[in-house]
Amino acid sequence: MRLFDSLKDSFVKGLLLIAPLVVTLYILRLLVGWALLVVNPVVQGAGLTRYTANDQLLARLVAALLIVTVIVVLGYLAKRTVGKRVFGSFGRVVNLVPLVDTIYSSIRQVANSLVERDSSFQSVVLVEYPMEDVYSVGFVTGEDHPAFESVREESTVTVFLPNSPNPTGGRLAVVPEAAVHEVDMSVRRGLRFLVTTGIGDESVPDELSEGPSSPEVA
Repeated sequence: MRLFDSLKDSFVKGLLLIAPLVVTLYILRLLVGWALLVVNPVVQGAGLTRYTANDQLLARLVAALLIVTVIVVLGYLAKRTVGKRVFGSFGRVVNLVPLVDTIYSSIRQVANSLVERDSSFQSVVLVEYPMEDVYSVGFVTGEDHPAFESVREESTVTVFLPNSPNPTGGRLAVVPEAAVHEVDMSVRRGLRFLVTTGIGDESVPDELSEGPSSPEVA
């Protein structure tokens, strides 16, 4: 039995060492596959293999470099006055298309929150949902909407409860202010916490504040 237990323990430890590597390689493979979906059309459309002596790998590297260059140029223009006007007009046109405007706005909001300090979300909170003693991570979007004053006699907070790992979807809840527990976490870090399902990030503090205080925008 000792030999069996020793072999079992060794197998489990070996599996714990190999499993993260296998998962990492699998995710990298998926990312490379998605990248090729963008790179290959550029290689074929621009005929880059003609300039790389039919070297497909080199052509893909050149295409990737071109894509990165275009993204950097667009980012630079977006910071300029002319770029803000052009991209602002594009955003307004997109917002006129039903359904597309909802998807585009949600993804853009999350993306901006991940990379910028400013966010329309006010703070990160915990709300007891979907059952007692189970808390969901949420983001405060507003307080005391006039339309809800006739329904509840106490102060309320509007909280968005996003899904994980895809925070672009979720549900909106109107929660009593006393039931909202603010945590010491920036909005940007809160979004990353959801996207990574809590992996590689510090856990939400165990101590909950008594109620929302003045939020600190991430």
